[in-house]
Amino acid sequence: MKAIVYYGPLDVRVSDKPDPKIEQSTDVLVQITTTNICGSDLHMYEGRTNMESGRIFGHENMGRVIEVGKAVTYVKVGDMVCMPFNIGCGHCRNCERKLTAYCLTLNPGFAGAAYGFAGMGPYEGGQAEYLRVPYGDFNCQILPEDANEKENDYAMLSDIFPTGYHATELAGVKPGESVVIYGAGPVGLMAALSARIKGADKIMVVDSQPDRLKLVEELGAIPIDTSKGSAVDQVLELTKGQGADRGCECVGYQCCNRHGQEQSNVTMNELVKAVKFTGSIGVVGVFVNEDPKSKEELQKKGHMDFDFGTFWMKGQSIATGQANVKSYNRELCALISSGKAKPSFIVSHELSLDEAPDAYKHFNTRDDGWTKVVLKPGKTSSKK
Repeated sequence: MKAIVYYGPLDVRVSDKPDPKIEQSTDVLVQITTTNICGSDLHMYEGRTNMESGRIFGHENMGRVIEVGKAVTYVKVGDMVCMPFNIGCGHCRNCERKLTAYCLTLNPGFAGAAYGFAGMGPYEGGQAEYLRVPYGDFNCQILPEDANEKENDYAMLSDIFPTGYHATELAGVKPGESVVIYGAGPVGLMAALSARIKGADKIMVVDSQPDRLKLVEELGAIPIDTSKGSAVDQVLELTKGQGADRGCECVGYQCCNRHGQEQSNVTMNELVKAVKFTGSIGVVGVFVNEDPKSKEELQKKGHMDFDFGTFWMKGQSIATGQANVKSYNRELCALISSGKAKPSFIVSHELSLDEAPDAYKHFNTRDDGWTKVVLKPGKTSSKK
């Protein structure tokens, strides 16, 4: 099969790989129809993780079931399914508590497994023609009958829609509240959509990219353009000096200051300033325990210069971590099916697998108009 394979920093290629096979009786094989490039893929693409050469990328996957193991009873051949990026066993203590991002059995020595991701187990990614899904009954979300019609919407259930929703859950967003979201990338936009679904009164999204800020405005949120001045000052002005009730961090450790220079602590410290006394912050942007290629000495060890004194004096709280996708998928799927949520509004490009290496280059350099790329393994020509 064709697959997007990582060979080293800034080097992904379309390569031939063996088709996956049923290895355990609980496995499911899926023919991938849509697989997305995620912002967190870029950390690996740039060589800022310990991703091994020869691995297949792709943790945002959707497709049609073509084969099931003998022990699979719920998922059927022909079902259209979306796979949460976290792979869970379904029976460990954490999975039973719906903490599927922290499965205790599928990645021995570490809590959590995922497709095609550094440090998250040996599981190949889905930026390919086919994908093996362990514990298929548990890890496949069967989609409604309109799955083909709304494919780009349902594909967002694999990661970014539930991750954006998770940011608002961690932050504790409630109806009528104000929220400031750092990052207008795909996850930040999904956090804004989720805050709107929850009934937030004032949704402010911080970024510097004009194309992304335009999507913020189209969503009915307030764009905070860092190129026009301090984001904190703009938020305080919009909240009469009080700060936002809630804050969401949707960028991660490769965040940049207003001058475009990478500064790993900038979003966290600005959120402390931009969120009110006793407010809360949800962090879903990826932060790692080591980053040897960083120019910052602290960040090389996964540390940051965090303004804990101000954070403590303001009586704020922070919650962090990957989204437990299965905790949200059924409800978010229902919102898509009913037409109350259309997360595909962020999609800028639909491309074939052959076009993926070039797409990675454009997405990584934040070229204008490249907000979200979906790959279609069955596609032969590009369509923007």
